[in-house]
Amino acid sequence: MSQQDNFGSGFLLGTLFGGVVGGIVGAVVASRVQREIPEEETFRLSNANAGHEGAFNPSEEEMELARRGLEDKIAQLNSAIDDVRHRLGTPNGQAQPHDDVN
Repeated sequence: MSQQDNFGSGFLLGTLFGGVVGGIVGAVVASRVQREIPEEETFRLSNANAGHEGAFNPSEEEMELARRGLEDKIAQLNSAIDDVRHRLGTPNGQAQPHDDVN
């Protein structure tokens, strides 16, 4: 019976100790990672919108790159949706012919 008590006490003590050590290590690692982020990768704040504090004003080139990236992702998603729709077919397992009657 005392072995079970020792196991339970050791388990709880180990859990508490592991949580404290993990929290400390996590905080140290997070602070180091935060310091290593270069300034170019952070959002630039614009002083042009003085009334809108903290407004992000991307350049035309950044907006175009983001738009192209989103268009590519949308095309990939549409292709994946069409592929799944084609594979699944109808509920009874028979694929329906593709008719655009609208």
